[in-house]
Amino acid sequence: MNKQEILKDYKKEEDRLLIAKVLDKIEICKTKNKITNTDFLDLYQKNIVQKLLNKQQNQNYIFFGGNKEAEREIVIFYPDKLDKKIMEKNYNQILQIIEIILPNELKGYTHRDYLGGLMKLGIKREKIGDINTFEEGAEIVVLKEISNFLHINLSNLTRFSKSKIEIKQINELRKPEIKKEEMQIIVSSLRIDSVISEIMKTSRTKAEEVIKQNRVFINFENVTKNAGKLSEGDIITIRGKGRFKLKQIEGNTKKQKLILCIEKYA
Repeated sequence: MNKQEILKDYKKEEDRLLIAKVLDKIEICKTKNKITNTDFLDLYQKNIVQKLLNKQQNQNYIFFGGNKEAEREIVIFYPDKLDKKIMEKNYNQILQIIEIILPNELKGYTHRDYLGGLMKLGIKREKIGDINTFEEGAEIVVLKEISNFLHINLSNLTRFSKSKIEIKQINELRKPEIKKEEMQIIVSSLRIDSVISEIMKTSRTKAEEVIKQNRVFINFENVTKNAGKLSEGDIITIRGKGRFKLKQIEGNTKKQKLILCIEKYA
């Protein structure tokens, strides 16, 4: 594996840095015969890393974020002496949960409230996985290396000072409550830029810019071209705006435009 040759394929500095870190993890796993893992990756980063692993024909890895619904995941690399079934027993050595139970008067905090608190403690975003919110509180997936720090320091923040905070094992993670809202949009076609512009309530030009900024994912794969077409059931993720599903093509208007039912994950 020639690291420098591989890195030449990546034009963006942040992409090269990510791939360099991943290659280092793979090398340590192979040379020291030990389990290694990355920090948490977002959808865009996961797509880049997955393509690298496919190209390198690397098979000893697992993407994991706590459960099958996880959006943010780490990549775990393991030596040949282990297999995926054995690896499942090691998840608790890598990831844990910070559970926050709010007092009755504060119930209803949003994802932003929890993330804001973590950022105030100086925690880097890549050390934190999904934040699953519930009416009574939240479960935050974190790397085990920071769980004790969070357990001690979160209660020092005013917003969590009266909360019950515990460390739990990753296999205790609850299935997230996925809330959905439906909305109807009218588009001239199923082109990605056309649908994105209506979802965002912005111009086609602005939608094209968002796509070029690598902020749009279709079925969790980053897209950079405007002209691709969507189908019923496609999952659309727009970084900074949320996740949507093209639930149904409901029909046509008198001017033969398409009426789409879109589900927004709240």
